Amino acid sequence: MKQIVTGIVAHVDAGKTTLSEALLYEAGGLRKLGRVDKGSAFLDSDDLEKKRGITIFSHQANLQYQDFKMTLLDTPGHVDFATQTEQVLSVLDYAILVISATDGIQGYTRTLWHLLQQYQIPTFIFINKTDALGVDKKKVLKQLQTELSGGCIAFGTISSETYEEIAMQDDTVLEQFLESETVSKETILKMIQERQVFPCYFGSALKLSGITEFLDGFKEWTKERSFASEFGARVFKVSHDEGERLTWVRVLGGTLHNKSVLLNDEKANQLRVYNGSKFELRQEIPAGGVCAITGLDSAHPGMGLGQVNDVLKPTIQPVLNYSLNPNGNDIHACLNALKQLEEEDPQLHVTWSNHLQEIHVQIMGEVQLEVLQQILEQRFDLKVDFDQGNVLYKETITEEIEGVGHFEPLRHYAEVHLLMQPAPRGSGLTYDSQLSLDIMPQNWQHQIQTSFFAKEHLGVLTGSPITDMKITLVNGKGSIVHSVGGDFREATWRAIRQGLMMAKQEDACQLLEPWYRFRLEIPQEQVGKAMNDIQKMDGKFDAPQINDSNSLTLLSGVAPVSSMQGYAKEVSAYTHGQGNLECIVDGYRPCHNEAEVVEKRQYQPVSDLENTPDSVFCAHGAGYPVAWDKVPGTMHLPYSK
Repeated sequence: MKQIVTGIVAHVDAGKTTLSEALLYEAGGLRKLGRVDKGSAFLDSDDLEKKRGITIFSHQANLQYQDFKMTLLDTPGHVDFATQTEQVLSVLDYAILVISATDGIQGYTRTLWHLLQQYQIPTFIFINKTDALGVDKKKVLKQLQTELSGGCIAFGTISSETYEEIAMQDDTVLEQFLESETVSKETILKMIQERQVFPCYFGSALKLSGITEFLDGFKEWTKERSFASEFGARVFKVSHDEGERLTWVRVLGGTLHNKSVLLNDEKANQLRVYNGSKFELRQEIPAGGVCAITGLDSAHPGMGLGQVNDVLKPTIQPVLNYSLNPNGNDIHACLNALKQLEEEDPQLHVTWSNHLQEIHVQIMGEVQLEVLQQILEQRFDLKVDFDQGNVLYKETITEEIEGVGHFEPLRHYAEVHLLMQPAPRGSGLTYDSQLSLDIMPQNWQHQIQTSFFAKEHLGVLTGSPITDMKITLVNGKGSIVHSVGGDFREATWRAIRQGLMMAKQEDACQLLEPWYRFRLEIPQEQVGKAMNDIQKMDGKFDAPQINDSNSLTLLSGVAPVSSMQGYAKEVSAYTHGQGNLECIVDGYRPCHNEAEVVEKRQYQPVSDLENTPDSVFCAHGAGYPVAWDKVPGTMHLPYSK
């Protein structure tokens, strides 16, 4: 029996959970069809989800349709919980992207599409709500083909025209089609797997229209993956159920056995296969299966077990920082509770500031903040508040610079030269080495590389994390007698900071801030005010357009998060509830008010002793500090240029 693990993803309110309900009902997994708006949806089992009418946590359901088994992972649809959705993508065979026929492609739909592309997930598309008045299926399909991919093809009834559309996506397949006037099933399956073709189906999940057709198509046009014989699994979620920590995994090779030792001395106490809020205990989970494990305390989302590697750091990162007001609660109890929630969502980034005696959390937006407060109250009996959030800045450089770090207290020695170069926006930090092994042996170079990735490096303008740089090892020196691993760590960290200070001296440091891509719908009479507001926010917008479906005027563009934060409430007020603002984080760009932010932060990079740019040299049997700007005249090796 073919078994497929699929995830359902969508912009909020597209009908994603309703489709999950319809699929389960049609396959006989549910006796009664639940509804999101009535809080009776099978997969929205959490009280907060029932109250808000949105999916906040990912959930598992299992269905069998004829001789086909599907593990269904329902994901959050609100952009504030996008990190949970991204975690699920790493374990999917296929994805189902739900699009509302009445709303078309929305901001978060594009974000999801890019994520599916990044993780190379074959995708089926269900166009929902086609029963609504005025829906033009051809128009919706045309939008998908124009804005997402020309491979979005209606698969309801396969005809000669369908074969031709499929063939048009690949030159080799087109040649075969012109000869045979058809495309083989194997070829179509391959094109779907390679994301050349995206089967599209139409229907109404709420009215069970098009569901059987979709199930038949999904069964027909999916292919079971093959797995390695050695055990391997990937963690995609951590949750807590009545005080028990659950580690959710998909087995990607071999077999997972109950009581197996998986991490250090931690073993799988129970293997639970969930279906909604209920579960069955299993003694083993074969390759391809999904389960929740009890007994693992150190696993985290993205971690690989056995022969499976860890996944890369999630693409979606929080952009807002809030400090907690304990409201009389014990601050350590609040910290412990938030640390537990951080295990479930690592992107929460809970930190304790010794200097300020405050707890800080990093989040995506206000809805996530409200949910966080409610979880703390319901699960931990902690009623807390959060201050007005600040945006999370990042820093980069605009010109090439060489940083030098030297660490030579008595009986220690290391010198590291790093070439730091600006990199494309959104590329993050990359490391390379141009240093010959004849100059520095592999084990020392490996210590430098490991040290580079061992911490978050801070910039020298505001103390914000650095990004968008290529950092290359170009020179270095050690001592066979005195050098140890910690020496190269110190020299590497100091080289990065020294290079940043040199860049600052040359006015080559740049502050970056997160920007929103927004979509603002307002009545025609309010367009002038909205355009004026956006200009004051230092935002940019395209020419206004009329939305035919609701006669509202559409303004779309980009604006700094710091300026547009909280603007949704203003829109609701001045349009008397008729307006709607939708914001999606669109990455980092140069800060629109850099001088003002730098002045306000008053960050002193030389005083940040945990991130010092200075070096340590040795003379007369004792180590002595050398200020960053004096290091070029004292270093032992020449610059690479």
